[in-house]
Amino acid sequence: MKSRDTLIRLRRFQVDEKRRRVTQIEMMMADFTRMALELDREVAHEEGRAGITDVGHFAYPTYARAAATRRDNMRQSAAALEGQLAEAKAELGEAFEELKKIEILDDRERSAERAAEAARDQAAMDGIGLSRIRA
Repeated sequence: MKSRDTLIRLRRFQVDEKRRRVTQIEMMMADFTRMALELDREVAHEEGRAGITDVGHFAYPTYARAAATRRDNMRQSAAALEGQLAEAKAELGEAFEELKKIEILDDRERSAERAAEAARDQAAMDGIGLSRIRA
C-alpha cells in the first residue's frame, strides 16, 4: 500500500511540474506580446516625431527601424512558444490521466478492503449473536 501512496505522490508531483511548465510558457508568451505592443507604440511615436513612415526612406529613424526589428523578433519568439505550449499541454494531459488511473485503482482497492473488513466484522458479530442465542 505504501508503494502505491508513493506512486500517487510522484504522479502528483509530475502533474504539478507539467502545470508549472505550461504556466511558465504562457507567461513568457504574454511577456513577449506585451513587449511587442510597447515596441509598436515606440515605433509609431518615433515615426510621428520624425514625420516619416516609409521604412525605405533614407531618413527613416534608426531607432524606429531597430525597435521594429526587435518587435518582429518578439512576435517570432511568441509564435515559436506556441508549439512548445501545445506540447506541454499534451504532456500535462497525459500526466493527469496517469495520476487519475492510479487514484481510481487505489480507491477501488481501498473500497474492496473496507468491504472485506466490514464482512469480517459482520461475521464476528453474527458469531457473537449465535453464541448468545445458543447459550
